[in-house]
Amino acid sequence: MEEKKPLLTVREIAIFGMLGALMYASKVLMEAFPNVHLIGMFIVSMTVVYRKKALFPLYVFVFLVGLFNGFNTWWGPYLYIWLPLWGVTMLLPKKMDKRIAPFVYMIVSACHGFLYGTLYAPYQAVVFGLNFQGMVAWIIAGLPWDAVHGIGNFFAGILIVPMINILRLCEKSSSQN
Repeated sequence: MEEKKPLLTVREIAIFGMLGALMYASKVLMEAFPNVHLIGMFIVSMTVVYRKKALFPLYVFVFLVGLFNGFNTWWGPYLYIWLPLWGVTMLLPKKMDKRIAPFVYMIVSACHGFLYGTLYAPYQAVVFGLNFQGMVAWIIAGLPWDAVHGIGNFFAGILIVPMINILRLCEKSSSQN
């Protein structure tokens, strides 16, 4: 009888826990700048390196946000709002030209920031009983913050390729031990 391979190794559990905690710490450190953070950078980087398993550190982050900031109505969209960024990154070619990859990653991350309020809105509509017009008004009211979010994600995206390189280096060095 063949032994079943575990979903995660002990090493991966430790790494993904630390990456999720690092995402949360970066969010806390950057709270002085509303809607500017490194979460998109982490999600794109981790998805490029860990593929499907990037969902583990992502949901460690989501859980930590709820644990330390409260599992309140604003937290609900955190359960799904990062999935489009992860999904689009999963759809990107694994082997991209090194000259264009940084810009593609920055643009993908920026687009998620620009669409953040729109992705958040359906949940708000359901929870607060908004009709379609109310939801659209909510989206429009948030456009300036989405602009800040998208621009912030674009510039934070400068760190995506260096983070990918760091994660790959760590993976390579651990596989040699």
